[in-house]
Parts: sequence; C-alpha cells; structure tokens
Amino acid sequence: MAAAPAATTTANAALSFLSCHHNATTRLFLRPTPSITFRSSNNPSFSIKSLSTPTPSPPLTQDSLKKLAADKAVEYVQSGMVLGLGTGSTAAFVVAKLGELLVTGQLTNIVGVPTSKRTQEQAASLNIPLATLDTHPSLDLAIDGADEVDPNLDLVKGRGGALLREKMVEAASDKFVVVVDDSKLVSGLGGSGLAMPVEVVQFCWKYNQIRLQELFKDEGVEAKLRLDGDGKPYVTDNSNYIVDLYFKNPIKDSAAAGKEISALEGVVEHGLFLDMTTAVIIAGKDGVSVKSK
Repeated sequence: MAAAPAATTTANAALSFLSCHHNATTRLFLRPTPSITFRSSNNPSFSIKSLSTPTPSPPLTQDSLKKLAADKAVEYVQSGMVLGLGTGSTAAFVVAKLGELLVTGQLTNIVGVPTSKRTQEQAASLNIPLATLDTHPSLDLAIDGADEVDPNLDLVKGRGGALLREKMVEAASDKFVVVVDDSKLVSGLGGSGLAMPVEVVQFCWKYNQIRLQELFKDEGVEAKLRLDGDGKPYVTDNSNYIVDLYFKNPIKDSAAAGKEISALEGVVEHGLFLDMTTAVIIAGKDGVSVKSK
C-alpha cells in the first residue's frame, strides 16, 4: 500500500502541535481571520477557526434610560383615565408613548391635562384629547420627571420652567408617578448643586432675589435670575420670572425651607415638591426599579 500523502502527515503534525501547546503554560493566540486551512490532494479541505469573545453592548445613553423609565410608567395608565401630563425631556417620552398606545388602540378614552404649553403642543400633535383643571379638577394619575429625588421621595422640579403648573396639576392627582434616570438621585434636596427654582412676579424681582439669598445665607446659597438663550430674563408660561437657588450643601429641612420661601410676598411658587410622590421609577445601568412609599 502506498504511503500517506505528505500533506496529510503535515496536517496531523500541526494538529499534534496545537494539542500539545494547548496544555502548555504559554497561550496560543489564534487569529479569527484568515482561517487556518489544510488541503490534501485526496481529502476535502477543512478549517480551524478561533472563537472570539462577544462584543459587549454599548452603555445606554441618558435618553435611553429615560425612555425605559417612561415606558414603565405608562403601565400605570388605564383606559378612561384623566392624566396629568408633565413637562421636560423625560415627560416627553411619556407623552409620545401615550400617543402610540392610542394609535394602536391599546388605550382609549384618556384625557390629558398638560402642565405647559410645550406639553400641550406635543400632546395635541399626537391627537391626545386635552382638558384643564377647570373642567377636570380631579385627576386619576399624573406622570412627570424630576430634577432631584431624595430618599424620602421628595423632589426638586422646575428646571424646565413649568413648576407652577406642574405643582397645581400633580397636587390635583390621586396618584403621582415620577420618572427619572439614576443621575437624579441625591442624599438631600439641593445636593446636586444645580438650580432649585423659585417663580416670582416680575414686579421688583431683584428685591425678592436679595431676600431669597439672605434667607439661605447659612447654606451658602447663590440666587440668580434665570436668563433665556438671548440673555434676557426667562419668562414662564404664566408671565413670571424665575430666581434659581444654588445650594452649596443639601437643604437641612425641606419642609421649613418651603414654608419660608412661600411666605415671601411676590413669590408665586417654589420647586420643592414634598409629600406628593406615589412612586418613583428609576432607570439605571442594571435596569428599571420602582420605589414607593
């Protein structure tokens, strides 16, 4: 019988080499491409391919997290409900989802009470029936975002400029569900170092700015008039100004702070939303969680 072809012998030797070195302390790195191919004049070709590690999924963006939380919040909505529609980037995802569910027929006969002109325009564009507190003074559910959430589920809201209407609508709701990503969680309100808004009348606004600064001087507060993109005073939907308070340290007593702010003549509303929350839906890298009182 004729001797085995040289190519087969070479293949066997190569496979023996791979087997021996697989058990050695030196690792053998195989490139996924091109394949290692052995050919024989009498046998079909065959290949050895290395298996690469799956590429990890990219981290979710902040908008992706907001959408996850918004979709979860909409699960609280049932057909026939009167809903408070919040304002801001997260609330916009909620309104968009409600529009989708109306189109598919998964929701019917809902009525929305918007908390800003922006939300009203978005909801109207999606053919969501709208009303006001004048015609629907009691709401089943409100869904909105928040700028800060503390461990007691108290909130700072209003960096989008709609704090007065948000508080009116959400206070009139039987349930208030808050939708955030985990970057909004703080140990104490004001702890993010970002704005805690106070809506004031235009008349003598600087007088109130100074009084707000003095009210929290022990907390190292800086009070600033909010400006728009053109450098002019930002005007709310209610034709008021906003003085933003920047705390160097978290507010020690949020309830007392809210009462002191509200007692100032010319103050319309503040961004502390206390004892109002039913549940907070939080989206993070590990998924969506729900906290409730």
